[in-house]
Amino acid sequence: MEVSVAHTPDADDAFMFYGIASGKVKSGLSVRHVIADIETLNQRAMDHQLDVTAVSAHAYAYLKDYVILKSGSSFGLDYGPIVLAKNEMTVDQLKRAKIAIPGKLTSAYLLLMLAIGKFDAHELSFEKIPDAVSSGKVDAGLVIHEAQITYDQKKFFKVIDLGKWWTGATGGLPVPLGINVASLRSMSREAIAEFSDMFTRSIAYGLDNIDQAVEYAMQYGRGQPKETITRFVKMYVNDLTLDMGLQGKEAIKTMFEMAKDRGIIKHNVTVDVI
Repeated sequence: MEVSVAHTPDADDAFMFYGIASGKVKSGLSVRHVIADIETLNQRAMDHQLDVTAVSAHAYAYLKDYVILKSGSSFGLDYGPIVLAKNEMTVDQLKRAKIAIPGKLTSAYLLLMLAIGKFDAHELSFEKIPDAVSSGKVDAGLVIHEAQITYDQKKFFKVIDLGKWWTGATGGLPVPLGINVASLRSMSREAIAEFSDMFTRSIAYGLDNIDQAVEYAMQYGRGQPKETITRFVKMYVNDLTLDMGLQGKEAIKTMFEMAKDRGIIKHNVTVDVI
């Protein structure tokens, strides 16, 4: 059986798939890789265009007939997306600011709404956000991926770290950011379980062979040095990536419950993890 599997052009996602892509981890399934940015994958998931795909945890609230894989999720552990501004700014000022965001289905956007309420959001490709802030096109920018740790601290002011905000707001739950989902319209639960097992073994293989897996992930490193990519991968490929367990599931449920309580999401969301 061939399975279409999509992930983002980001080093942490590529790292997770190294075991499969290198042929070191196999199963009875044949994998056809699809690469696209996270907001594109969020939109493609709406139409069940892929069997297995990475999506933002936020996007899952609007998907039907999908299950979440226990493995492959990105959780921040007291860190996460940040908001940058050109000049010093308070959180109260941020609430009235024009803020660039990397997509309305991203978890970062939902987290920022949970932190400050609804705001004047302007969608941009994630890699264009720092320049938009620097040029004054927007007052502030919501930054994801490795820019969270590589931004020029002399050039930008960090207004809020949403990872630290979330940790404080939830009493220490991990920050739910990216997840992997499988379509129940194109795969049986048995086939999904088989893929999930292979994917878990691929992540474990990467963690056991970090140097080789990072070398593979460097092709998606957007020119960053190996030390930066290694640091970023270690931040977002952790024990919860191998198996989110009850803690990870509770973090996702809590995010949706908070969003419903505040009127951001209008319906109850059942978090189904296989």
